[in-house]
Amino acid sequence: MMLEFHVYDVFTDRPFAGNPLAVVMGADGLSTQQMQTIARQFNLSETIFVMAPQDPANRARVRIFLPLAEIPFAGHPTIGCALHLSDGDGDLVLEEQAGPVPVTVRDGLAEFAAPVLPQLGDAVAVDLAAAGLGLRAGQIGFGRHRPVIAHAGPAFIFVPLCDIQALADARPTGAEFDALTTDIAKVYAYAPDGAGFRARMFAPANGIPEDPATGSATATLAAPLLAAGVLPDGETRLSLRQGVEMGRPSDLGLRVTVRDGALVQVCVSGRAVPVAQGRIRIPEEP
Repeated sequence: MMLEFHVYDVFTDRPFAGNPLAVVMGADGLSTQQMQTIARQFNLSETIFVMAPQDPANRARVRIFLPLAEIPFAGHPTIGCALHLSDGDGDLVLEEQAGPVPVTVRDGLAEFAAPVLPQLGDAVAVDLAAAGLGLRAGQIGFGRHRPVIAHAGPAFIFVPLCDIQALADARPTGAEFDALTTDIAKVYAYAPDGAGFRARMFAPANGIPEDPATGSATATLAAPLLAAGVLPDGETRLSLRQGVEMGRPSDLGLRVTVRDGALVQVCVSGRAVPVAQGRIRIPEEP
């Protein structure tokens, strides 16, 4: 038996840019191990499996896999899957492991609301962050931005860098990067870029040496930005670029609503373009 799949480039409007995603349809009968095997076969940063919803009011139930692990929520699978399943403009809900994720589609642009509001964790030592990325301590931080852990389901180490040259120079190194990522596997480095930010995300322990676009990290970035004084009360819209250094430029939109100094809603938006489709065998159970 074979399963239908579609490959999209997400957070872009042109093929062979952005972040590739495999959307596997009709996955209701698959075991966790079979899904992981298929995700490892595609070897993309993420593969999303589409099943019938538990609540018939929702569009689908989905599970998301990295090449080496399942994750409860991710941004570019949400965007790509929603655009694949949409019938044009409208609203739909995807049932993800982290909870229901509402998505709005308008004129080919999908925007999801993060299912969990981001929260700050512990601060990260500047020297540790610098060594882990192969940089000097003086290249870490700008304004009130400092290295910190934050989470909104998935957790990331956020490392602000002084400029986009420092971002381009970042080279995760062996023992030093391992020391930085002892507890949290994913490092999201970002730098000011015009009116927005440019970013890179490294997660080699998850089978992702570098990710061209990370929607969940973009949503979670709202917590460090709030702490750095970037987000006043009301609604703020920001543009982020990722994947430039990989030759896979990605464009992500971040919309954050703050009330009385606290996050109320965090939304991420982007486009996607189909690049391939086909059928894949169902792996045998071990």
